[in-house]
Amino acid sequence: MNNLNQNLNNIRARLACACEKAGRNPAEIAILAVSKKHSVDRIKALNLMGQASFGENYVQEALSKMVQFQDEKIEWHFIGPLQSNKTREVASHFQWVQSVDRIKILNRLAAQRPENMPDLNICIQVNIDREPQKAGVMPEDVMEMARAAAALPRLRLRGLMTIPMATSAQHDPMDSYRPMQALYLELINNGLKLDTLSMGMSGDLEPAIMCGSTMIRIGTDLFGQRPE
Repeated sequence: MNNLNQNLNNIRARLACACEKAGRNPAEIAILAVSKKHSVDRIKALNLMGQASFGENYVQEALSKMVQFQDEKIEWHFIGPLQSNKTREVASHFQWVQSVDRIKILNRLAAQRPENMPDLNICIQVNIDREPQKAGVMPEDVMEMARAAAALPRLRLRGLMTIPMATSAQHDPMDSYRPMQALYLELINNGLKLDTLSMGMSGDLEPAIMCGSTMIRIGTDLFGQRPE
């Protein structure tokens, strides 16, 4: 799993195959490289291969990496749990936040986004399987969150994100991804201008693409196992 070029080509091939089966265009789906705990050198290597979007879970780790990418064109996504005391740093340094699950966080990001930066792209994290240990908005509360996000200055609501229940003999990922797709389309049908459904990871990108994902978040199958 250390051959980054081969790993990236493998993911692109899986994406293309999944799109062919789903009757979709591969250009509709972005690959987000989940780079938490991985080195700057490996991020730079993937970036040189054409991978431009990277996802980080920890604010301080991400900031320490960003200072080493002053000239490279990288789009940074924050995808981890976001505490109130970290919103200013996230609002000032990231292009996307995919893990918003409270109106309080939305308000802080809007107030703290520098006026000289483009609007901050936002995805609302949905706890689609209602797992008590996971972050995310319950499905019935998503509309309220989405309308709040769409109304705030310096934010651009792009769509929804989910981390589904782990695949097992008892749980088919399609059982998570179908209701996510329905929720996403419901928001669009209610007038919200969305273009991003962030779902699908290394182990289940195919069912995610079948259910309308527009962004897959890939860590292990790109970088290999994370260092401890």
